[in-house]
Amino acid sequence: MKYLIGLLIILTSVTDPVTRIAKSNKLKRTAESAYEEENYKEAVEAYRTLLDSMNVEDDRARLNLANAAYILSYGGDNMGLLSDISSGKTQVQDSSQLTAISGDLQYFDVAERNYKGVTSSADASLASSAHNQLGIISYKMSEQSPDEKESFMQSALGNFKKALLKNPANEQARYNYELLKKLIRQQQEQQEQEQEQDQQQQQQEQQKDQENQDQKDQKQDQKNEDQKDEQQQEQEQQQQEQEQKNEQEQQQEQQEQQEGEQKDDPMEKLMEKLKEMNIPLEKAQMILEAMKNNEVQYVQQKKRKASQKKDSSKPDW
Repeated sequence: MKYLIGLLIILTSVTDPVTRIAKSNKLKRTAESAYEEENYKEAVEAYRTLLDSMNVEDDRARLNLANAAYILSYGGDNMGLLSDISSGKTQVQDSSQLTAISGDLQYFDVAERNYKGVTSSADASLASSAHNQLGIISYKMSEQSPDEKESFMQSALGNFKKALLKNPANEQARYNYELLKKLIRQQQEQQEQEQEQDQQQQQQEQQKDQENQDQKDQKQDQKNEDQKDEQQQEQEQQQQEQEQKNEQEQQQEQQEQQEGEQKDDPMEKLMEKLKEMNIPLEKAQMILEAMKNNEVQYVQQKKRKASQKKDSSKPDW
């Protein structure tokens, strides 16, 4: 088949315009036949020869070329509609599953480039279909690129919207647009819930940390208070002991002083001896008074003798 296509190109290049038109029409029928028979690789080769090599301007043929390349790249399941993956019926665990679903990606660039070429078509229906398929490609890319997921999903939503603007009767684009809006809203709500849960968890952790810190502070405050009370009690005890010691020393000094005074007073000693001799108190006082008077007289006489001048004519004795 490739040999036939190449031969047709050579013959077309050396024949007149009428023959060239006939050859392009035949090549177009060949491509359409291959497309209808789901022989997509042959259809891609025929359409590319027709559009790129022979420079035939045909937006419908270009859309078919893009569709055939898309089917070769992504498998063609639910052509024109978002698959059950987007509606939540099928859970995709990782990107390897999407790669398996996608199949052969070698025609991806062919599909995207030709869809973009049809978006400027004067036929609004064709342009709408091209935008719709570009939206599906962007959505599939969002599933394979987690880091750029939001960007691709917004691009997909924009293409579905453009498809509806081009052709409001495009029900596939309307279904995809509404479904993707719902999916984006669900994801936003899920993100908000996750953020709220994270905030609640952070608040709980902060509250728990604060409670633990408060408990530590309370324990430390109690420990400091206990130490302060112990120190105060110890100081009070030391002060009491010192006061008792001082009081004991004062009492001892007073007692020693009293004992010393009692030892130095002869009258007291005599009084004690008189008591020991069982002499009546009144009589003992009379004796003491007499002794005191004699002592006073003796002292006075001694003073008078000391004041008289010594007679030098008499001996000292």
